[in-house]
Amino acid sequence: MSHRHHRVLSVASECAPLVKTGGLADVVGALPAALARLGWQSRILMPAYPGILEQVDRSEEAWRDDDLFGGPAVVRSGTCQGLDLLLLDAPHLFDRPGGPYTVDGHDHPDNPVRFAALSWVGAQLAMHGTVDRWRPDLVHVHDWQSGLVPSYLKYAGSEVPTLLTIHNIAFQGLFGPDQLDDLHLPTWDFHPEALEYHGLVSTLKAGMVHASRVTTVSPTYAEELTTPEFGFGLEGVARMRGDRGEMLGILNGIDTRIWDPAADPAVLPYSVENPRAKAENRRALLDEFSLEEPVGPLAVVVTRLTHQKGVDLLLETLPGFIEAGGAVVVLGSGDPAYEHGLGELASRFPRSVGVRIGYDEPLSHRMYAGGDLVLVPSRFEPCGLTQLYGLRYGAVPVVAATGGLRDTVVDATPANLADGTATGFTFGDSRQGGSIDAGGLSFALGRAIDMYADRESWLRLRETAMREPVDWGTSAGRYAELFAELVR
Repeated sequence: MSHRHHRVLSVASECAPLVKTGGLADVVGALPAALARLGWQSRILMPAYPGILEQVDRSEEAWRDDDLFGGPAVVRSGTCQGLDLLLLDAPHLFDRPGGPYTVDGHDHPDNPVRFAALSWVGAQLAMHGTVDRWRPDLVHVHDWQSGLVPSYLKYAGSEVPTLLTIHNIAFQGLFGPDQLDDLHLPTWDFHPEALEYHGLVSTLKAGMVHASRVTTVSPTYAEELTTPEFGFGLEGVARMRGDRGEMLGILNGIDTRIWDPAADPAVLPYSVENPRAKAENRRALLDEFSLEEPVGPLAVVVTRLTHQKGVDLLLETLPGFIEAGGAVVVLGSGDPAYEHGLGELASRFPRSVGVRIGYDEPLSHRMYAGGDLVLVPSRFEPCGLTQLYGLRYGAVPVVAATGGLRDTVVDATPANLADGTATGFTFGDSRQGGSIDAGGLSFALGRAIDMYADRESWLRLRETAMREPVDWGTSAGRYAELFAELVR
């Protein structure tokens, strides 16, 4: 290739800081800056949900179609906080109340059309470029919402390479074959080797079949996806791509400028070199929730309250943890039964348990800064970011040994403590015959309490955790290598 920067078009349904429902948005928003240092110029195509265009500087028309799946559409280019954006302004699809995917807890009934349209536009821009003659060398698509980009390119006979990243395989973008024509998809490819998934079309499966390469957000999750308990029915496709060496796991990083205990406006600053104020943050967090000083560690939990996240395991094990001297602060929302169970735990132990139902970004920063432990007992976790924030802030992670949790936390075994590599506590590693259950979590919490009581060992473990690199450096390098290979 010539000396110019390579260009990558990222197509996604959300991007931090503009729209965020989960970790996908953080990845889409953080990767461009890390890639730019490696010679890759990114533009992000995403829907112009209500209120988005107002946040963008200098928007100009980059593409238009007077009939995009039932209405006029314009792509506007602009920038926001250093990101180069292409915003799909199609009011008939995106100008409506609610979140990106739901309103009042129900999916928008036309979601298949909305995100097929996003994928269609991604493919058009990849083939024909924008008004200002910007055309990508490669398209990076994310999850089911942009899963049809590789299919549209393939059916058009385009040679532009594509990479699909799976952030969560549990959501698959399903719709009936009666919609194939409307969405410009060929009925002849509706069969189990391509678009069909149990009598329906799956846009995620289409992406897994048609993308040049598939990645997921951790090496362990890439392996797990080839098994029935993690593959959600797509383990066959995952195995096929994996066997050909066309699927691999690349860990997410976090934005270490936003997540930096030494420069975080939400907390009293401290660092691995000078950790003194960590204790003051802990005191402040206890005060904020009117809790008394525990003898043992203060644990924090920042999560969606769902079965996937192992909240039932916490409800089962936390009483024992508290009786052994621990305290806990929880921030999250989700399943009403779990919200209720946590409320009951707080009224049973009013001086040891604080619960805030909802989401509060500054509070999450104060929790990582004040916590001794962060608890992440997920049953499956493609990558997980909570444990990375915990490492960075010296809230030592206690995690289930699954997916990205297993790849980012080194268990405090005697051997790992002796050679200085331990960064936290893990339980339930299926490779060692373990399973993710309350017994395993309870044992890990007991180990954490014991180590906390041994001050010197505890401080050494915490320091190793805080020194663990959790930024995008290494992973962006892996993406850049893969991109270069695809463009060649």
